Amino acid sequence: MDISVYRPGELTAADRAAWTAMQSKAHLQGLPGLGNPFLSPEFTLAVGHSRRGVRIAVAREAGEPVAFFPYERTLGGVGRAIGLGLSDCQGVVHRPGFTWDAQELLRACSLAVWEYDHLVEGQTAFETTRTAGYASPVIDIDQGYAAYLDRLKVRSPKFTRTTLAKDRKLEREHPRVRFVHDERDPGALSTLRAWKSAQYRRTGRSDRFAKPWINRLVERLFHTRSDTFAGQLSVLYADERPVAAHFGLRSERVLACWFPSYDPDFRKYSPGLLLHLRMCEAAAAEGIAYLDLGRGQKEYKDSLKTRELTVSEGWVTRRHPVAIGHRARRAPARALRNTVQNRPELFEPADKLLKTAGRLRSQLTNGRDKRAPFRP
Repeated sequence: MDISVYRPGELTAADRAAWTAMQSKAHLQGLPGLGNPFLSPEFTLAVGHSRRGVRIAVAREAGEPVAFFPYERTLGGVGRAIGLGLSDCQGVVHRPGFTWDAQELLRACSLAVWEYDHLVEGQTAFETTRTAGYASPVIDIDQGYAAYLDRLKVRSPKFTRTTLAKDRKLEREHPRVRFVHDERDPGALSTLRAWKSAQYRRTGRSDRFAKPWINRLVERLFHTRSDTFAGQLSVLYADERPVAAHFGLRSERVLACWFPSYDPDFRKYSPGLLLHLRMCEAAAAEGIAYLDLGRGQKEYKDSLKTRELTVSEGWVTRRHPVAIGHRARRAPARALRNTVQNRPELFEPADKLLKTAGRLRSQLTNGRDKRAPFRP
């Protein structure tokens, strides 16, 4: 096996086509998780435009590419999954039957350690490096939207009844309700980002859209489109006013849910749920097999899901001081976070504290904004 490492701009058109072909055929070869858009060349190249240190290792046999491993690397040899902390699916995209040695891969990439937090299922070479696995809910729509809705009515009759009643109420009280599955208006994307930033602050979370590189990445992905990949913005309007929106990534068979949010003025209608149901209907009509809701415990995910995938986190390490130091720094914080998130008796008070802090922060910010002088 020959492994070569490239910068994003050095990857040839032939290699990109081979990478895409592996993803397109993955579901036919027992590797459906590899079809996730976060594993696509387009996502890696977009991250490469926003962050330094992005590299792609290509494994070849008899001169033909058999595997692609995108990652980020620091000068000290610390490796991270591409878009770590932001991407919802990570790993090696490969042909069926291809096997690799984790240590050999790291040496070829000049990495002392590679850290991941959303490793896709089926990465056998990394099995011994996993420290934990987590549920990632999905919505199966490969049998069509009507079949999904029927399953939802059986599994969660009260939830389905209530949600559909809110849908009718929205249309009754706001007669001009419409849904755009693939909205191309950049203004709608700006609205979504403003909602999401406010939501992060209101709930005491770190505001992802306060980071310039994430804004650049989302903008680039919004304008990235091909037959096999697109950044997709879906918007629910009432009286020509956006009331809920979602930006995610689409491959041929998977719609990866990423940034959903809504206008708090319309919260009584549960517009986020109504948006997701419309997304399911439109995606099913396009031939999408499932929506990946992403790792994390959320009430709306539990209500909408049909099953769960498993994603893992962990480290691949070599015998190297850099690897030891990196893991020593990162492991305690990760262990504490996971302990809190996985134990309701700890998560609920922590979540309440974060929301209280978020409300106070929002009140202080709003107060400063009101006192600030107007500058044309």
